[in-house]
Amino acid sequence: MGLKPDHWIRTMAIERKMIEPFVDRQVRQGVISYGVSSYGYDVRVADEFMIFTNVHSAIVDPKNFDHKSMVEFKGDVCIIPPNSFALARTVEYFRIPRKVLTVCLGKSTYARCGLIVNVTPFEPEWEGYVTLEISNTTPLPAKIYANEGLAQVLFFEADEECEVSYADKKGKYQKQQSIVLPKL
Repeated sequence: MGLKPDHWIRTMAIERKMIEPFVDRQVRQGVISYGVSSYGYDVRVADEFMIFTNVHSAIVDPKNFDHKSMVEFKGDVCIIPPNSFALARTVEYFRIPRKVLTVCLGKSTYARCGLIVNVTPFEPEWEGYVTLEISNTTPLPAKIYANEGLAQVLFFEADEECEVSYADKKGKYQKQQSIVLPKL
């Protein structure tokens, strides 16, 4: 399994619509960078957020998630409260090839501010907008800038195809169009 470079990412994005919209260079001027890089793709966070709240004293239960534990927010800047958490989605829509698995890591600009981005791997033949999990580990409110870079996706291509892809098993997060909360 090998890490794929910029020219492979560019070809897959243009010819196979692996990333839409695709930015074929790294945009940096006055923003937290996004677009293709040497061995990855820096995704942007959309302007839609779901922020955890304790207003209703809900319990976070992944088997029975209570929507009342979140407040929806749309805007150019999202403020995540201290020691709190938000969900967002990418601007980009992904279509992962059958022989590819991705790993997504938060950008250093946010990490150095105590903001940790967690994203599960994009499995072979998964597609959709990516739900992004953002933790504010600091005792202070923190800003997230919509339509700017938040995390970097690394693409790994296997030597052989898998027997069962995410599409084959009809994964529960396939073709998600918005922020998707936990499902059992």
